[in-house]
Parts: sequence; structure tokens; C-alpha cells
Amino acid sequence: MSVSSGARGVGGDGADGPTRRRRSPSPVLLLISPSVIFMLLLFAWPMVSGILQAFQTPGGYGLENITRMVTDPQFVPAVRNTVLLIIVLLPLQFALALVMAFLLQAKPKLQGLHFYIWAVPIAVSDLAAGLVWLSIFTDRGFLNSALNHVGVGPILWLSYQKPVLEFATIICAEVWRATSLVMVIIVSGMQGIPKDYDEAASVFGAGFWDRLRYVWLPLLRPSMQVALILRTILAFQTFAVAQALTGLNFPLLVGETYRFYTQLQNPNVAAALALVVMLVSMAFAFLYLRLLRDDTNQAAR
Repeated sequence: MSVSSGARGVGGDGADGPTRRRRSPSPVLLLISPSVIFMLLLFAWPMVSGILQAFQTPGGYGLENITRMVTDPQFVPAVRNTVLLIIVLLPLQFALALVMAFLLQAKPKLQGLHFYIWAVPIAVSDLAAGLVWLSIFTDRGFLNSALNHVGVGPILWLSYQKPVLEFATIICAEVWRATSLVMVIIVSGMQGIPKDYDEAASVFGAGFWDRLRYVWLPLLRPSMQVALILRTILAFQTFAVAQALTGLNFPLLVGETYRFYTQLQNPNVAAALALVVMLVSMAFAFLYLRLLRDDTNQAAR
């Protein structure tokens, strides 16, 4: 009796101990639970609701909203303008951001002041940036006033009859507004590169372009990957600057989402447009992760 009681006692202690340990909340779970709850409430649930709303019809679920979106006369121009904006904008911004980052890397006089001046556009909202550039490019704006003094113009920069000039003004405003974001990411990536690599390449006679190609750009790949994903997603969301400069003359996908939701009072088609933007953004992010992945660690294993 006593033995069996002891066995039960020992077995009971041995069984209860792990049970109590399993039931106690893990510190890791406690630490990540706020982030998980945050993502579920503010990302997963709105995303699922938006996807359901995109296919929701008066009779249940179907493709009517997708058909309405595709057959809208503004849909094709909006897709074309959005893609064209990204194709032209991203290479320009990355080239300028690299130049700015290397100029800062050379440690000129007043380096900190240069950095803060170049980073100022990050603090300016999209709509405010659009209004600033509207005051420059409008028919009686600062640029035409300056051109009048030298006997040129006025030039109708924002006329719908001159789509090339209209597109150039949007590119100019977007380059000013968002290049600094890419620059900050690249500069932060440069801080993690040991100077030994660059010095060693210089000792072996590598010029600037060789060091850029074989030292800096490969080591900046993780930062470039982050900047590309972030900037592409934000480029798909470009709306306020184009809206402030051109109104509805230059339709974009996000602008069409806004138009369907506010003017046409059709949130289902707006959700379908938002779904297109989300899927294309995710496709580009996946493509960047595949193209710019670093296989060095896998090869070393």
C-alpha cells in the first residue's frame, strides 16, 4: 500500500511537473503575442474583409465587381500610368539615392547639414508635397514667373493636352518627395560595411567603378532589397501628388480606388481595385526577394 502510494506519489509528481510546465505560458509566446494580436487585428482581418468585399454582390459572391472594374474606361489608363510611373521613377530614384549616399560617404564639409536637408522631404506629407509642386508648375506659378523674366513661356506644364509635360511634373515631384527615403536606407546599409573591403580593393588598384560593382553594390544588396520592396509598394500607392497636380487627368490605380469609394459610392469595386494593388505589390516583393537573395551563406554550408 505504501509502495503503491509512493509510486503514485512519485508518478504523480513526475506527471504533474511536466504538465504544469507545459501549461505555464512560454516567455517567447508572451513576448510575441502583442505583435501577433496587432497583425491579426490591423492587417489580417482588414485584408480578409477587403477580399470578401471585392467579391461580394447583392446576390452573394461573384465576379461582378471585377467585371465592373475591368470595363471601366479609366481602368486601362490607370494601370498604364501606374506601371509607367514605376518603370521611370524607381531607376531614377535609386541612381540619385546612390549618388547622394556616396557623396555623404565621402564626408564633405557640413555632412550632417547635407543629410538633414536631403532628408527633409520624408517629413512632408504627400498632399503637402503635391501642393508645393502645384505652386511651382501651375500656369502662374513660380517656374513660369521665372521663365517670364528671361522671355520664355508661359509653359502649360499641367495641361492635359501635353501628357508628356504632365507626366514629367509628376516624376519631378515624386523624385523630390521619395528619393530621400531610399537614400536613408542605403546610407544605413553603408554604415554596416567594413572599410577594410574598400581599402583592400583600393590597395589592389581597383578604381571607383570596380569598387562600386564588386564591393559596394554586392554588400548593399540587403539594403537595396528592402529599399526596392518598400519603394515599389509606396509607388503603387502614389496618389496625392498626382491628384494635387493634375486632378483626374492622370488616373492611377489608387486614385481609382478613391474615386470609386467616394465619388461613385461603390466600395466593392474600390475593394477590387485595392486587391489588385495588393496582389501586384506582393508579386513584386516576391520577385525582388528571389532576384536579390544572397546565396553566400547557403553556399558556405
